[in-house]
Amino acid sequence: MPAAGEDVIIPRGTEVMLDVSPPELRSLTVQGKLTFADERDLLLTTEWIYVPGGEVQIGTEADPFTHRATITLTDKVKGENINTMGDRGIMLMRGTLNIHGNRTHTWSKLAATAPKGARQIEVLDAREWKVGDEIVLASTDFKPRQAERRTITSVNGNTISFAEPLQYMHFGEITFGVDERGEVAMLTRNIKVQASEDAATSYFGGHIMAMGGSKAFVDGVELNRMGQHLTLARYPMHFHIIGDAPGQYIKNASIHDTYNRCVTVHGTNDLRIENNVTFNTVGHCFFLEDGIEHGNEFVRNLAIQTKCHPTLDCVPTNLAANGEKVTQYENPAAARQASFHSGNTLLPSDNTVASFWITNPDNSFIDNVAAGSDQVGFWLSIPEHPNGAFLGTEVSLNTWPRRTPLRAFRGNTAHSNFDGFLIDRHIDQDNTFGLASIPLLPLTDPTDLESGVIETHFENLTAYKNRNGGLWGRGDLYVYSNMKLADNAIGMTQAAGDIGSLPFSSRLVDALVVGETDNIGNPTTPDEVAYGRSLPKPSIPDFPIRGYEYYDYRDDVVNTTFVNFQDNDRRKTGALSFLLFTSAGLSTGSTISGAEFVNAKPVYFPKFDSRFDNDNRGGNAYRTLSFRDLDGSVTGIPNSQVLLHDGENDSVATDDSCEIRPSWNASVCTGDIGRLNLSDSRGELPRAVDLESRTARFALLASLGPNAPNTPLVQAQRAALFSRRAPQPPIALVRNGKEFKISGDQSTVRAGTEIQVKTERPEVTLSLAEMDQGSWVIFELPGFTHATSGTEQGSMDALRQANETSYFRDRDALWVKLVAAAPVMAVIRPTDLQASIAVSREDRGG
Repeated sequence: MPAAGEDVIIPRGTEVMLDVSPPELRSLTVQGKLTFADERDLLLTTEWIYVPGGEVQIGTEADPFTHRATITLTDKVKGENINTMGDRGIMLMRGTLNIHGNRTHTWSKLAATAPKGARQIEVLDAREWKVGDEIVLASTDFKPRQAERRTITSVNGNTISFAEPLQYMHFGEITFGVDERGEVAMLTRNIKVQASEDAATSYFGGHIMAMGGSKAFVDGVELNRMGQHLTLARYPMHFHIIGDAPGQYIKNASIHDTYNRCVTVHGTNDLRIENNVTFNTVGHCFFLEDGIEHGNEFVRNLAIQTKCHPTLDCVPTNLAANGEKVTQYENPAAARQASFHSGNTLLPSDNTVASFWITNPDNSFIDNVAAGSDQVGFWLSIPEHPNGAFLGTEVSLNTWPRRTPLRAFRGNTAHSNFDGFLIDRHIDQDNTFGLASIPLLPLTDPTDLESGVIETHFENLTAYKNRNGGLWGRGDLYVYSNMKLADNAIGMTQAAGDIGSLPFSSRLVDALVVGETDNIGNPTTPDEVAYGRSLPKPSIPDFPIRGYEYYDYRDDVVNTTFVNFQDNDRRKTGALSFLLFTSAGLSTGSTISGAEFVNAKPVYFPKFDSRFDNDNRGGNAYRTLSFRDLDGSVTGIPNSQVLLHDGENDSVATDDSCEIRPSWNASVCTGDIGRLNLSDSRGELPRAVDLESRTARFALLASLGPNAPNTPLVQAQRAALFSRRAPQPPIALVRNGKEFKISGDQSTVRAGTEIQVKTERPEVTLSLAEMDQGSWVIFELPGFTHATSGTEQGSMDALRQANETSYFRDRDALWVKLVAAAPVMAVIRPTDLQASIAVSREDRGG
């Protein structure tokens, strides 16, 4: 037996069977093999365990350990660094860790709602769970901190009792077709690795680190007080640059009360991370580190209560509504500084913490649950090239995560987060990010940016009780099938990635979207109590909840059912809406078909309210919002267009032939409706911007970021984008005697109409986009005399009969007929001008 405080070495060629609990050791180095005898409960306490080429075995896969084994890591000698792997850890250098406990049933769901004050719950499956085990009930409301930990006092079938009553209601039903039964995680394992209790105040916990050449087979272990706060590479379970590791895994583990992540996969491929539960953890939890990692499988893991910091609130960089933003920062730059560079989180992105942080799409995420992150449930934040330890290497430069197909992403659930699923805000080399970024866009040849785009499929996702969005995505040819969205402030929003150059940005197919279910949550504020249910944004209780937001070029909704979107005394609502109040272009080409509405107002376009806004930036592009109802399932009128009509921003395309839906703030019109631009720009983009190749378009997107590369193309795109004209006098459009104000030089417009243009501008450029070939609009411009292009016609009759863009000079006005040419591309982009003419009040020499 070693003496207390001894440095113990097990040399190569020697196997030691641990069959008693030794005194507290100074250290333990295993060059040979240390095996825990499965004869009695065992305790091993030491500063650290170093395994250079040796093996530590507690049970095997075929014969799991059945007694209790507890390894406690102390820290009485500060600041050690064992072969670069730090201190207070189990550290493998070409070593092997074989830990196999006998607890494999890690989590279940409630079989019935557990009311506030309850001392027992019913779960779907309580096998293996027993008296003395510690469980956690996940929050089923908007607030992740409503998770509750209890110790089991009795088990009767699937009924579990405990002494301390629940402080919150935990929902346990499938409601309106959405499974909102709260998860119950079992934290107790018969094998435990933990830091000593001092870590609870120092946040300097233990860690397990498997370096190159090592092997880790970890099953049924409890990791408590692990991870070292604000310290790189010191995580509860860390696979560190092992390379290909088929057959290795961590599964059935409980990882709780940790200070720096949960499971980190760094430079390691083909792992299995399965059926693990985490609770009360700090920083991105399930963590793919540098974006080089591939072939790993994350299956049926459950993350409960993921925090940005042990004690501090998050300082996120997100798209919160103005009415709920933290206001202690004097400007956005100060907020960005506090978020990214405060020194209170390990990485800048940890202030917008995610339960699942995904940096390479070539991995599988199946049936996982993000149940209560302070910020994000699942975040695909993809670097252009792998960074961190691989930054600048040849393998990194030849690896293109943002252009790599998604291996598998299905059956995942996100609830009780700020944002449930986030596929955007991709990290730069310094681990900061912008609110918009170059998208994940899988290509047939990732090395060739101009090669073909591959569809990306997200299947069977569920997002509920998220305080902001169930899903925010950015990219093109994304197909979301069989999605279930419920009880979110906003169900889903998709931004385009390739500036409208592909057939669609997103397609929501065979989905179910529910505004409010029977899960009323735990109302606490006076507004919530009066309303009778918790609210996603209690600081702005009248925030209009909406199921689906159209945004940013073309999106399709197909065969989707919307349930429970009805106005009430507290707030307005609508199943279909738009991103409030976006400065980016919306396309008249977005569609819906096969929609069903059950107790649901189909459409609601809120009037401008700065409290609800997060994307306006002083722009007006949202006023051109529209979508096409292909089969009449929304409006009752097949092939109709739904346009903004709120009394302030009515469209000139709307006339007496349209149906006005006042409760929608919309009109429903038929005919070919496209976009009119009244400047030398294309929608919100100046004419000088190059959109002719994906290389140019992505350079434009890159120019918007804070870390834009200093290349000639990026700089040229930035200069073109911000080459704005001085403010111009306003323009008004008059049709059938009604005047329509135009802000931002854009409007929807209907083919076959005649419109008067009233303005004091000396010159105007008129352009059409997103229209059928041959569609036309005639404009009367009083006081104008000259056109720089087009065919001059000798009479109004000739002008009306013209089949090409033309003009006619009357005594007091210039008349212009714009005739849409064929689309520039097969896809009609709102930025592609199909007809254009510049006019002026006097001859300017050309």
